[in-house]
Amino acid sequence: MSGNFNDLETTARKTAIIQERMGLVSGHMYRQFLEYQQSNANTSFLFDKMIENMAYTVEYLKKSFATRGIPSENIYYEYDKQRHIAYLNILWHKITFASNMKDKPKAIPREKDIPLITGRIIAIKGTCPELIHGFNEETEQKLIDMEIASLFVPADKMAKAIIKIRRSAGSEEFYINQIDAPREFLLKIIEMVCAGGNYHTEGSRVTISI
Repeated sequence: MSGNFNDLETTARKTAIIQERMGLVSGHMYRQFLEYQQSNANTSFLFDKMIENMAYTVEYLKKSFATRGIPSENIYYEYDKQRHIAYLNILWHKITFASNMKDKPKAIPREKDIPLITGRIIAIKGTCPELIHGFNEETEQKLIDMEIASLFVPADKMAKAIIKIRRSAGSEEFYINQIDAPREFLLKIIEMVCAGGNYHTEGSRVTISI
């Protein structure tokens, strides 16, 4: 009887330890899942708002170039609402915006705080044909390699969104409220791509054409 009692006691202790440890894990993952869901919802909302700004921007550019006698048929945008991908064409410039990239929580590191789980809207110069087949880890890495900048959207609607601009020596971060973020991110990307100029190498000489 004593042996059976000890076995039961040992089993009960093991069960209690498992429940305590896994309770902490499940609680942590549940909080991450809620942040993941809410950040995705916020990101989808901001992406739609960015498209509204894109429509207005394209209309303005068409009128602006038309008054200068420049044909405007190469100024347009296309939006795949189901896959959250948008293509913006301004004369010879092509820009792609994409979100809904992740199927699990992802976070950006913070120096003085815990990593922040966010959604992401990424802007790339040109187009990425692989996007028509949907997102996967390989496609995501290609997008990141082509990245101009990203807008990171946290779960808390009152928290600042983060614009991260990719530079050759690293990246710059700008904090912006989520109300203004769709417009400011779009305009910043257009300014970077279309107002930066194109460089040509001619032997040892480098020229720039705006």
